[in-house]
This record gives sequence, structure tokens and C-alpha cells, in this order.
Amino acid sequence: MAPEAILLLMQPEQEVINRWTGSAPYWEKHRKIIRQMFAPVTQALVEEGQIGTGQVVLDIATGPGEPALSVAGLVGPKGKVFGIDPIPEMVAAARRAADRLGLRNLQFDVAFADKMPFPADTFDAVISRFGVMFFPVPVEGVREMLRVLKPGRKLALAVWHFAENNPFHYSLSRVIDRYVESPPLAPDALDAFRFATPGKLRTILMEAGAMSVSERLLKFTILAAISLEDFWTLRIEMSEKLREKMARLSNDQMNEVKRQGLESLGEYCAGGGMSFPAEVLIVNGVKAGPHS
Repeated sequence: MAPEAILLLMQPEQEVINRWTGSAPYWEKHRKIIRQMFAPVTQALVEEGQIGTGQVVLDIATGPGEPALSVAGLVGPKGKVFGIDPIPEMVAAARRAADRLGLRNLQFDVAFADKMPFPADTFDAVISRFGVMFFPVPVEGVREMLRVLKPGRKLALAVWHFAENNPFHYSLSRVIDRYVESPPLAPDALDAFRFATPGKLRTILMEAGAMSVSERLLKFTILAAISLEDFWTLRIEMSEKLREKMARLSNDQMNEVKRQGLESLGEYCAGGGMSFPAEVLIVNGVKAGPHS
């Protein structure tokens, strides 16, 4: 391969690393609340992946350890969960969480989804929560998932449905975008809503060779047992994109954005915490068996 081609392939991977390295400390800081907020998505992946006691499961783009940590309790001591993430700081945070919880049936490794350090036919289930949107080449990532999956077993992926259906995202982004120009993204940009259109990710699974591919819309409630002010901090810190936009504001603009942002988020205060209606697509497929 020519050096220019290698460089082009490396650029998206470097973009992912650059984008998420700065977020790692914040995702670790807010780990418990993030786990609570997205627990219904984890449960949906467990159901779609048909995960049970004693299984060996792979969590891709695990970040600081979820859903791997939750799944480890489900598979029990006779099972094992592996989590991979391309960001060393995220993997280090996941390992610290496992140590704190005293979980011994977990292993976390630094790896991209399209280059995994596992033999073929290793896992009873492969899952990824909000990871595939950031794969440099999604079809290659899915092919690699199928390679490491046991024949007849399932992979299950969660991606955000449309932004306008998810106030968790748009409540603040709409306010900030009044002050910071945001050019439209390319259709396949590495973005949270890359696979928001129904059928888009399903097509990639079929192209990668998955069988019995299906998709369902999961409507749920994001619950965060924290104050409005603390949620503002969490939401800005979780998102590299929001932090970068806030950094471009003057002090006066920043104060005004925060005032408007808290006002916008106030609509979702409920019972001493935050409550957002949310929509996610759960897409799954089966690895072909030897006689398929």
C-alpha cells in the first residue's frame, strides 16, 4: 500500500483518538450517572444479544467500562466479559472501576473494532453501546465482530435515533449553536447521529455478512439523579464538541449561554433529578453457522 493511502486510513483513527482522549477523565468522573442514564440501553443490548449466565461476552467501545461492568454481574463468575476501546485513558478508567468493584471476570484492552486481538469464534455475544457511529470504516468493524463471534450467536448495537427526538442532546446544542456557527456535517461524518436514519446501520450489517438482521426503536427515559446545575456540568464535560464550542465564547456569551441552557434544561427537571424522553435504534444480526 502506498504511504499516502496508509496516511488516509490513519487519519480517521487519529480523529477518534484525539476526540475522545480529552473526554476520558470526564466520563470516568461521571461514570455512575452515565451508567444510570443509559441502563435501559444496556438492558436492551443484553436482551437482543441473548446474554446469560456463564457466557463470554465482548463489549466494543466500552469507554470507562460500560456496559461491560453491568454485563459482568449478569454472566457471573463462570462467565467472562472483555471490553475494548481505542483510547488508553478510557481503558485505564475501566480497569480502575473493575478493581473498585472487585470484579474478576473482566478484561479490558486497547483496540479498535476493526483490528481485535481475539481468535475467531470466541464470543457468545458482541455488543456496542453508542460506539459504531465513530468507527472509521463501520462495515470492517462489523465484519471483525462477526469473525470473533461464535456461529449462530448474535451481535447487538445501539445508536441514537434522530437528534430532534432526543432532548438530552438538543436542549443544549440548540442554545450553543445560536452563538457558534456549526457547518452541516457530511452524511457519513463520525458523529453521534451518523446512523439515526432507520435502515442505514441495518444495511451495513447485511453488507458485512450478518444474517437475520433486525432493527427496533427503543423509546425510554434518561434518568439522572442530579441537580439541574450538575447536569449542565455533566453534559458539557461529556461532549468534546460542546466543550470546544464553549471555549470559543466570550465570558459574557458563556454566561448568557449558561442562563439560556439552564432555562432550556429546566423543562426536564423532575422529582429532584433530570428526566428526558429518548429514542435509540437497536440493530442486531446473527453470525452464519457452518451449514448456513
